[in-house]
Amino acid sequence: MAGPRELDPSSSPRAMLGAELRFRRKQADLTQEELGAPLFVSGSFIGQLEAGTRRMQPDQAREIDRVLRTDGYFERNCAAATKSKYPDHFAEAAEAEARAEQIKEYAPHLIPGILQTEPYARAIFRALQPTATEPTIDGLVSARLDRGKLLDDPTKPMLWAVLDEAVLRRVVGSPQAMAAALQHVVQLARRHRIIVQVLPFSAGAHIAQGGGIKMMSFSDGPPLAYVEGLGTGQLLDDPAAVSRYQLSYDLVAATALAPAASLALVESMAEDYAHGEH
Repeated sequence: MAGPRELDPSSSPRAMLGAELRFRRKQADLTQEELGAPLFVSGSFIGQLEAGTRRMQPDQAREIDRVLRTDGYFERNCAAATKSKYPDHFAEAAEAEARAEQIKEYAPHLIPGILQTEPYARAIFRALQPTATEPTIDGLVSARLDRGKLLDDPTKPMLWAVLDEAVLRRVVGSPQAMAAALQHVVQLARRHRIIVQVLPFSAGAHIAQGGGIKMMSFSDGPPLAYVEGLGTGQLLDDPAAVSRYQLSYDLVAATALAPAASLALVESMAEDYAHGEH
């Protein structure tokens, strides 16, 4: 019997690793739940590894090699499959975002990364890393703009963003950069490519005031929730946690302005910035 092939890091290594995991698991006549048990993870998590939605960690790779008797294959190739151009705390979420059928996000402070323009993103990264070299900032900006290319597809992923009013009023970069950033959001919404709502200050206290929420759903796996803090992030697949964050998002969306009124407000703010009236 032929042994498993080595991964080519240039040809979607995460997908290849997942496909090999599925093949070896079935060859061992194990269900996803049976393979997950010795790793202390759910069967759905194994399914996400096989689909490439989740990244395999080195300790998981070693245990998979032991259970499936694959002679260190997964441990050897785990590093290639976890390489990412994104910061460690966001890498897994960015890769899940790229596979999602639907993305629903509440943004409390900044325009969501997938919607950012180059000057806006550059101002953010320069503020976060004031002593970084220009090539470092260039790389971060490039990776962020690459995320926006997901919206080049006319229908997928479906993106529904709820922006806190603070997002509109916090000047990032310059008034001109803000005008362009908000106009970009307006253009996508006018083309019916995204849904945008604004949560106004007048809404007062709300369930998600502790931070942002990103919900992602997939055609080939269970939904995920991503929550982020300063330099940290957590991708959650526990059904109870995902359900809790989904409810939080739903309540925020229900409290926000209707899409038409929200779009009018974003457009008005963009015009104010463009004419120096902010």
